[in-house]
Parts: sequence; C-alpha cells; structure tokens
Amino acid sequence: MKRFQSLSEVRSELTAGTLSCRQLVEYYLGNIERQNRTLNAFLEVWPDEARAQADAVDAKLAAGTAGPLAGMVIGIKDVLAYAGHSLQSSSLMLDGFKSLYTGTAVQRLLDADAIIIGRQNCDEFAMGGSNETSYFGPARNAVDPSRVPGGSSGGSAVAVQSDMCLASIGSDTGGSVRQPAAFCGVVGFKPTYSRISRYGLVAFASSFDQIGPITRSVADAALLVEIMAGADGMDSTASQREVPAYSQQLTPAAHYRIGYIADAVNSEGLNPEIKVAMETQLDLLRGQGHVVEAVDFPYLDFMIPTYYILTTAEASSNLGRFDGVKYGYRAPDATDLESLYKKSRAQGFGAEVQRRILLGTFVLSANYYDAYYTKAQRVRRLIKDKTDELLRQYDFLVLPTTPTTAFKIGEKLDPVSMYLADIFTVQASLAGVPAISVPVGEDAAGLPIGLQIMAGSFREAELLAFASAITEEVVA
Repeated sequence: MKRFQSLSEVRSELTAGTLSCRQLVEYYLGNIERQNRTLNAFLEVWPDEARAQADAVDAKLAAGTAGPLAGMVIGIKDVLAYAGHSLQSSSLMLDGFKSLYTGTAVQRLLDADAIIIGRQNCDEFAMGGSNETSYFGPARNAVDPSRVPGGSSGGSAVAVQSDMCLASIGSDTGGSVRQPAAFCGVVGFKPTYSRISRYGLVAFASSFDQIGPITRSVADAALLVEIMAGADGMDSTASQREVPAYSQQLTPAAHYRIGYIADAVNSEGLNPEIKVAMETQLDLLRGQGHVVEAVDFPYLDFMIPTYYILTTAEASSNLGRFDGVKYGYRAPDATDLESLYKKSRAQGFGAEVQRRILLGTFVLSANYYDAYYTKAQRVRRLIKDKTDELLRQYDFLVLPTTPTTAFKIGEKLDPVSMYLADIFTVQASLAGVPAISVPVGEDAAGLPIGLQIMAGSFREAELLAFASAITEEVVA
C-alpha cells in the first residue's frame, strides 16, 4: 500500500472501493510492528479497538453516514485523556493510571469517525524539547535514529514521519508540536490559545498549553482543528467564538504583507543551512509579489527566561496533585505520610520534571515572587503587545522554527542548551497567537528544516491558507 499524504487521498480510494478502513488499519499496524521497536514512537497500540472502529466506519461509509474524519487513523500523545486507556504523561509518577473520562478534543475526533490506533511517547509531563526525558526512553528520528525527533510531542511527530499513522494529536506549550514537526519534516500547528478546549489534557502550564495536530498536509491540520475547536462547557477558558470551516478556506490571497524577524534570521546561533533555506523562501515570496520586510523585535533575548519562569511556576502548581496517595506511583519504602510524599515524588518524577518543579516553587516563593514571577508577567505583556502590534502591520511573521536541525541523542545534556532550542517557538506561546511549522527542505545530511509562520489571534484561516500555498510550492 502506498504512503498517503492526506485524508483526501484516503477518501478518494475509499470512495472508489479500492481501499477499506480495515485494510488501512492493518497497513498502519504493520508499519508499527516493523518500526516501533527502533523508533519508540508508540507506548501502547490498541489493535483490536482500531480494527473494531475501522469496521464500524466502513459500515457507515457503505450507508452514507460516515463523519468527516472517516479514514483518518490517528495516534494521541500520552497527555490526552481517553476513557479506559492508560494515561501516564510518559512518567513513572502515573504508573498504572487509566483515564476515567475522554477529553473534549479526543471525543470530538471520535464523533467525527477518526480511528485512534494508540498512545504516543513524549517528554515526561510534556517537559522537554527532545523526547529524552520520557520514562520510557527517547523516541528516535526516522531519518537518523541516532538523533532526537524533537519534543515534547516527539513520538507523535515520528509516528507521522514514519507512516505509522496519518496524523497525530499533540500538545504545544512552548513549541512542543511545532519543533518536533520541524525536526521530522511534517506539519505542526498550534492554534490560538483557547481555540481548542483543554479539558482532558494533563496540565503543564495552563496559560500556555494548547492541543494541536501533527500531519503530512496543511489541509489535514485544518480539518482536525476545525473538528476539535469550539466552546466547551467543561473548560471555561475555551473560546466562545464560532469556528470557521478552515478546511474549506485554504485558497490564499494574491498578495500578503510578510514580516520576518531580522534578529532571528541573522542570529549567530542559527544553523547556516537553515539561514539559506529561510532566505531562499523569503526571496521566493518576494518573487510572487508579496511585500516582505525585515522587522525588529527587541525582546528576543528575554523570551526564553520569561517563558521558563512562568511555565515552571505554573508547573509547580499543576503538578502538586501528584503525591502518591490517590493514584499512580507510590513509593514502596515510605514509612509515614511525609516520607510517602517525598519518596513518591523523588522516585516518580524524572530529573527534568523535578528541576522545573523546584524552579517554579522558587520563583513563587514569598521572597522572590515580585523579583521573578511578577516581573516575568510584565515582560510577557510587552512581548504580547509588540507581537500583536507587528501582526497588525503585517499579515504574517515568519522565522525559523528551530535554530538547528535535529541533534544527536545525548548531545544537549545541560538544561540551558536544551532550553535555548525553544528560542524561536516560545514567542507565539507567550503571545497566545497561532503558529505553524511547515517543511521547507533539508540540510546536507538530509535532516528536515522547518519554517514557522505566525498570524494574529484567531486568524487561523488565513494562516492555514498561506501555509498550504507554501507547502505546495515546496512539493512542486
């Protein structure tokens, strides 16, 4: 069976009768069987359920009652609640835990006849940029298994990259969908904060977290967000705005005003081959008649510290619920309540999660709250205001998704080097605006390069249309 690039290709064959959902599921299960032992993308596969779902969808297709995602075989990141299924956030701390309910985004996918094939590896509690902090070991980049796939949605990106499923659903706090998508040569989309309900998403940093798809085509990303987005009575922070038919609005305008952040493109830390790919893309856009101008963004150096102060503070609060008492891992050598808390957390959480909890607790402490947390909130407002100002002047802002291509597993052992890998993705997260990473080529070693595009809040339709045009040019 051929590798499908989009749901439209799958639906075409389903309609023609040359393919069934059951055959499609068997195809992906076979790919998982052959590759997952090496790539470690899936933590758990649900073959019997996937086959049963496929048979049900085939029956609906025959009856003409199938939903818009019929034929879409997806995997879900191990931070999304699916009733009766394991939910561990790739951590020992949630060992043995099964979700008691299905999150809103996952339920909407199921209602639209998507077929869920399994849960996918990620950085522990979505904290990491390489998938190396997972309790289950790192997922590996299919281009070169000695390299990382990015994170935290690394397994989700690898699964799409290596054709183990057509699409994945991940989460993006500071780039956790976009960065692995760039490293794996696929599409990663973070919608506007609040566009998709967070009910059923294990919280890392609640004012940043957003569910988003990883796909092979922009059209599939548009359709998945269209299905998942919208108001939700279970999440008061979910936007009440009407959801446009993104998948029907992928025709771009003839001309756009595009700004590129000069300091990002000219950064000394930017891989020269990524810089060339960026400049080539900018020249191509100019040649098509778009206005392409350099813009100044004076807060580039402040984004990483601001992001990590605020997200670790929120993580410290959110992860307080994991104590070894109610569910998950419990230290076997605890002797009293205090030692139960201490030992369960010390043994159950990995080093990176512990580091972020400690940092967050420190910045929230009485003596340092104003010096760090309050100041970081003020800087976040400056970053958001400046980003919004630029996005009123320009239709889109473009910059690299990552400063380098996929690095070797174990190469960035010190936290500062790892955190700096997020330098280009955290802006959209701090500002709460939608952003997408699309593949725009490869370096000399064949490692994928991603281009990141940002748009104004709730302007997903325009962003997806523009991104779709760019990917069509790259493919052509």
